[in-house]
Amino acid sequence: MKPPFRADQVGSLLRPAELADARRQWKQGALSAARLAEIEDRCIRAAVRKQEEIGLRAVTDGEFRRDWWHLDFLSQLEGVTLKENPGVKFGGTEEQPPIATVTGRIACAGPIMTKHFAYLKSVAKAMPKFTIPSPSMLHLRGGRNAIAKDAYPDLEEFWNDVAAAYRKAIAHLGTAGCTYLQLDDTSFAYLCDPKVREACRANGDDPDRLPARYARTINEALRDRPAGMTVTMHTCRGNFKSAWVAEGGYDPVAEAMFSADVDGFFMEFDSARAGGFAPLRLLPKGKKVVLGLVTTKVGAIEDEDMLKRRIAEAAQFVPLENLCLSPQCGFSSTHHGNALSHEDQWKKLALIVETAREVWGNK
Repeated sequence: MKPPFRADQVGSLLRPAELADARRQWKQGALSAARLAEIEDRCIRAAVRKQEEIGLRAVTDGEFRRDWWHLDFLSQLEGVTLKENPGVKFGGTEEQPPIATVTGRIACAGPIMTKHFAYLKSVAKAMPKFTIPSPSMLHLRGGRNAIAKDAYPDLEEFWNDVAAAYRKAIAHLGTAGCTYLQLDDTSFAYLCDPKVREACRANGDDPDRLPARYARTINEALRDRPAGMTVTMHTCRGNFKSAWVAEGGYDPVAEAMFSADVDGFFMEFDSARAGGFAPLRLLPKGKKVVLGLVTTKVGAIEDEDMLKRRIAEAAQFVPLENLCLSPQCGFSSTHHGNALSHEDQWKKLALIVETAREVWGNK
């Protein structure tokens, strides 16, 4: 079976205490980059073994070498600067992630994170899965106001450059041997929320047109993807220290989102914030949906029978053979981690594997 798998995961894992301490020391200048890399390697090896023992068929590096799920990648593109976020905030936390701001022409000057992937591949027996932020993440939070007008008086040039930069970055990952790539994209789910849509207008954009624009750019970015590479897209409503930004069902964006030329969609469905399954009726034939029914925001373990019932509900709109199961998001989209324990994290992933076996067998 090609990915996405019946039991799958979004990607990030809670950082081990040893790794979190090492990164703090490195930032303070008390630990060398070489020593930090040794600790990262050891923690990634242990995390990969644990994922494989649980029975996951796709394993990640937990994003252990990153501080932020998206910014560590985006900041390596030419023309990108990180700045304080002036817009819609995460609730329940004073600390806010910075946003990617476009200060010059966008380009990919060389491989990005290919060494991260190569190490993962070298220690994985299961399929190594790698995650990068979607092209949309260069635009949504700041919009037109966060894109330098002297660099891009015409936004079409911006989108063309973004797609070209992503084609290069994806080609580099393909050359490194990546056959399972995930684009992490909060934009579609954010645009289901009226307050985010209003923020888009304040940023100089039309929220009714953005979903189709984002999908077209994703398709241009994937136009020359390497043969044999499976690409999926994950979308959620925010995941920072168990906080969230947006709410609202997928109805306003489903048609545009499903026009993205990916093989599967990881979709958040763990709470009422995501609405019902009815928008899945618009899924094109042959595509897969990975149901994010298991929350990563709290440690309470879901009931397996409840998960089976919800899978059956989704199967009213998408054939069961085109459905899969996963957490709603990563467990640690940023280095801070969510408000649950390592034990809770592994229990949830094991529950996903066991539930998938009960529903689909060993397919």
